Order: sequence, then structure tokens, then C-alpha cells
Amino acid sequence: MNSLRVRIGVLGLALLAGLSAPTTGAAAAERAPAPTVEERRLDRTVPQEILRRSGFDAAAREFARGLDAARSYAQARRLVVREGSALWRRAVERAQGRGPMGGDLSRDDDRPLYWARLSMTREVRTWEPGFGLSEAQRDALLDELERVSRGQSDIRYPRGGPGIRRVLVTGFDPFTLDRDIRISNPSGATALALDGTVIETAEGPARVETAVFPVRWRDFAEGTVERTLRPYLRKVDLFTTVSQGRVGRFDVERTNGAWRGGFPDNENVSRTEAIPVADPASQPQWTTTTLPYAGIVAADTGRFPVYDNRSVTEIPAGGTQAVVRPEGPTPGSTARAGGGGDYLSNEIAYRATLLRDRLGLHDTLPGGHVHTPVLQFGAGNTDPATGSVTDPEFVRNRLDIIAQVRTILKVAAGNPVTG
Repeated sequence: MNSLRVRIGVLGLALLAGLSAPTTGAAAAERAPAPTVEERRLDRTVPQEILRRSGFDAAAREFARGLDAARSYAQARRLVVREGSALWRRAVERAQGRGPMGGDLSRDDDRPLYWARLSMTREVRTWEPGFGLSEAQRDALLDELERVSRGQSDIRYPRGGPGIRRVLVTGFDPFTLDRDIRISNPSGATALALDGTVIETAEGPARVETAVFPVRWRDFAEGTVERTLRPYLRKVDLFTTVSQGRVGRFDVERTNGAWRGGFPDNENVSRTEAIPVADPASQPQWTTTTLPYAGIVAADTGRFPVYDNRSVTEIPAGGTQAVVRPEGPTPGSTARAGGGGDYLSNEIAYRATLLRDRLGLHDTLPGGHVHTPVLQFGAGNTDPATGSVTDPEFVRNRLDIIAQVRTILKVAAGNPVTG
């Protein structure tokens, strides 16, 4: 009986020791946080081909080695800031013809940045460091990596003298990737092509700074747009948010609505609700552009027609059913879609223009949203299952859209009168 008690006691101590010991190998892997929906798409053939054919496939491997060498949260944070910032600069330099191409994908391609960023966030999310890392610290590393690799921390205007105008432009990641994982977003490509460039306008030279935003509802609800733009709106002379819109046309969106329509984002999450903002008690149903839309529409900016889009969808005051209003919202109505719809392109326009208004800049700062044409593949390359990741018409369409956005900015920055 005593020997049995001894054996049970020894076994109990062994079990307790096993429960308290740090897990390694397979056990640690089982406890690692799961990759997100976006990150899981990385393992498909197309993302790997895009990374390989641009030379961005090495970014995650080098980053992972740096993480494994980190011995503290502070070291890991320094690595994240350094490598995330370097990824943004590398993508900008590639898009603007500086440095090696790294592969045969055209320089104007925005997709290497998107997939390389996801490969790095997946490394942080699944990393098992050799020191204690809290959930809050991991989240902070991920947040820092997102910000610096999107150019959101790299908006810097030269001090310069009078006559140097300052223009702020935003773009988006690719989206609807489960429909066609080959997709590129011309607004993101435009951001890379124009970041840090100077445009000669009728009002003098204009310095352009850009940033790219995720296609995720949660990031917008957490204030990523306001956090990025607030420090600069009092300093710039013009801003425009840019996203991909309809086939074969540009739209300058006249009105933005305070409504999320529920289309799934890049995490396959849907949200159907009023746009969540700080101080919802003072939230307007509509905000308006102060871009010089008449001048933009009248100018010859490129091969795609440009429209002043005034249409919205509203529930009229006292009504219950949504109706389309081609000439804009009526007094007292409730928003159901702005000119740019009810997805994140409308939301970034709404948030940016609401921030402009809350800063008291409505009458002095031109700003609003421009929708580009849908970026289309060439004839014979439209099947996502069998098509190639690029083709000459696809590249030409993207280059033409980038060039036309640049000309639109030239017109807008050279025309200080809004409307």
C-alpha cells in the first residue's frame, strides 16, 4: 500500500511537471495562433507565383529569421518597424523604376506588396518566441507592421517654401480574391507609382504622398483612416481617396453615405450597419466632396471618361423603403449608399470628408473620392481557373489608369476652386 502511494505520488509530480513545462515542437505548433483568412490564401499557386516573379518571395524568409533571433519584445518591435518600412520603400522604388525588378512582373504591379505583407503578418501571428509575449504585444507588433508597410507612417512633406502644394492620396489592397485571386487594385498601384513624386500644376509644383488601406471592416471601425489622416489634413492643400469602381469609367463621387451594405471584406466578414464613428450623436447621414469636380470632368485627363456622379440611395424622410436619387440626397433622408456605393470605398470617402468637416476645413480644403475603372485582364485571359497572372492588356490598362489619376490630380491641384 505504501509503495503504491509512492508510485502514485511520483506519477502525480511527473504529470504536474509536464503541465507546467514550456511546450516546444509539435505541442507549441498546436498552440500557435491560426493564420487569418487572408493569410491562408498565401499557400495558393497564384500568390506564390506573384511573389516569385517579383522577387518578393524572400521577404518573409528573411523576416522570419530576424524574428527567431529576437530575444525581447523591444528587439522584435525594432525588427518589425525596420522590415515593414523597407517593404513599403522597396515596393515604391520598384513601381517608380528604381532598383532591380526582381523578376519579370511589370514594375507597376501592386500585388507583390500585398502578398509579401501578408507573408510577414503570418510570420508574426504564428511566431513562438523564446520569451514571454502577451497577446497585446503580438497585436501591437501586427498593428505596427500593417502601418509601416502601407506607407501610413511614411507621409513626409518637405518643408520647402511657398508655392509647393501638398497632395495626399490613398489607395486600397486587392479584394474579391475568392472570385479571382489574380486581382490587382489600380488604386494601390497608383499609390505606389505616385508616392513622393512631384506634379507640375497650374498653381505650381505639388508634392504627392500616399498610403494604402486594407479591405477589412474591422480596421475601419478601429479608426485606421482617422488615425492616419488626422495629422496631415491641416497641412495639405488637397486630398483624395481612390478605389476601384466601375468598368470603363472614372467617377468623382459627389456624396458619401453613412451606411455599410454588408458585402464581404477580405476576411469574408460582412457588416450591415451605420458606419461606426466617434461621437455618433453628431454623425451626419451624408458628406460631400469639395474636389473641383466640374474642372476635373471638363478636362482631358486620359482615355477613360470621367463622370460627376451624384446618384445615391436613400430612405426618404418619413419613408421605409430605399430609393435611388440620381441628383443626390433629399433633406432628412437616411443613407443607404453614397455615390460610391456602400462598401469600403464609400466608407473611406465618408470618414475622410467627415474628418475634414470636423476639423473645420470644409470651406478651405478640397477633398473627396475618385473611383477608377475596373482593372481588366486581356481577352482570352479572363478565366480565373486557367488564366495567367498578367498579360499585356492588363498591364496597359493599369498603366493608363495610373497615368489618368496623375492627370486628375494635376487638374485638381491646379484648380483651387471646389465644385
